[in-house]
Amino acid sequence: MNVINESPRRKELTRLAAQLFVQEGFDRTTVRMLAQEMGIKSGSLFHHFRDKQEILAAVIEEGTHNALAMARQALVECGPDAESRLRAMARAHLETLLTDRNAHVVALYEWRRLDPEARAHLSHLRDAYEALWEEVIDAALAQGLIHGDRFLVSRFVMGALNWTVRWYDPRGPRTPDDLADELVAMITRHPA
Repeated sequence: MNVINESPRRKELTRLAAQLFVQEGFDRTTVRMLAQEMGIKSGSLFHHFRDKQEILAAVIEEGTHNALAMARQALVECGPDAESRLRAMARAHLETLLTDRNAHVVALYEWRRLDPEARAHLSHLRDAYEALWEEVIDAALAQGLIHGDRFLVSRFVMGALNWTVRWYDPRGPRTPDDLADELVAMITRHPA
């Protein structure tokens, strides 16, 4: 299974599907609704995708690829110290919410709707993204910048960042840099 396709039309259709999945939910979104949103006939949809499952997988795959690329680039561009790398990862994660919010939300809330084949295919991307976080958190733990169990720290950090899709307003007074700075400050502060 390989659902990534570089066709500009398919990318546009995937973007529109992500928007509809966020608005309606995967289960309530029909093929007819997708075709109408995309401005094509229902039958034409199957020229681009095998079925609704493949559309869901394409949305999640494209969004996860983008998040992984942004995180890797952020790590290349930041300083080598653990705090800079932690901040860069938080900033990159938040940036995915601005550039690819719908795909991010679909990946978070509709992952369980993937069929086993698609889930198996996409797990390597999710695992690669989580491995970047674990590497950064391991370095911060090793340097004494943060304390705790790596599994729990990574889950708490990812959970906090992921939850911003529910409350963060990019038009508001706080930038993603502000949020990343605050997150790092919160997890690196320790009572005297």
